[in-house]
Amino acid sequence: MRVQVDGTLPNLIITRAVEVALAEDLGTRGDITTDATVPPDVMAAATFGARRAGVISGLAVAEAAFAALETGAVFEALVADGDRVEAGTVVARVAGPARALLTAERVALNFLCHMSGIATLTRRFVDAVAGTGVRIADTRKTTPGLRAFEKYAVRCGGGQNHRSGLYDAILIKDNHIVAAGGVDAAIAAARAYAGHMVKIEVEVGSLVELAEAMKHPVDAVLLDNMDLATLRQAVVMVDGRALTEASGGVALDTVRGIAETGVDLISVGALTHSAPILDLGLDFVPREIA
Repeated sequence: MRVQVDGTLPNLIITRAVEVALAEDLGTRGDITTDATVPPDVMAAATFGARRAGVISGLAVAEAAFAALETGAVFEALVADGDRVEAGTVVARVAGPARALLTAERVALNFLCHMSGIATLTRRFVDAVAGTGVRIADTRKTTPGLRAFEKYAVRCGGGQNHRSGLYDAILIKDNHIVAAGGVDAAIAAARAYAGHMVKIEVEVGSLVELAEAMKHPVDAVLLDNMDLATLRQAVVMVDGRALTEASGGVALDTVRGIAETGVDLISVGALTHSAPILDLGLDFVPREIA
């Protein structure tokens, strides 16, 4: 089963991240193990295999790791990002100079395993709310420098992205409200500041705060750490006038109940800050080493 992934990662972002990762790994002396043990003219082929079932994400990034070291390396993806695979599935092949394959191996796997882990966890949350019409979204709780990759992986898992950063939407949170002097003052200032293309969302922690926020034309309300009964009341109060987003304390064993309160969206920080990797390995094919 495949999720149709919305959008791809720009090549410039991939290339830059891979170069940084390789530079970190190679340091000032390069791959001294490979240089010491493998002659420069040895050619090889290897396969990427899934050791556990999951959802794949990051194939283009893995390919870029090999291309950065050897433009003649041939990478063949056998599945697509967004595909669900079983343990034992060969997801890609790569062939080229053995030295390049060995040196790029860990960088390629680090991206592929991490991104596939996020996609896999996201799919579990998406499956858990199937049939409710509720969308699962990520947050800004991402690894510094890897946000674009992690948010892409969420899309591979069937989730959707919340705002990308501080620059593309206004989200008035509890500390903004305190600093601004209250909900009314914060929303009024945001509305005066924002252009017609910028959406405004307000975080509320109680029905009292929600009632105050709904006196203003906001696009969305973030219902923070509310119990199920309160969430149901909040959905009734909003009555379709704004998008309702539940957040806080969301886990696989609670997400279905949250979805059934009638909210539009559930944001889950764990998608990016706590997803375990999907275990994949790179294995050389002995008969293809020459």
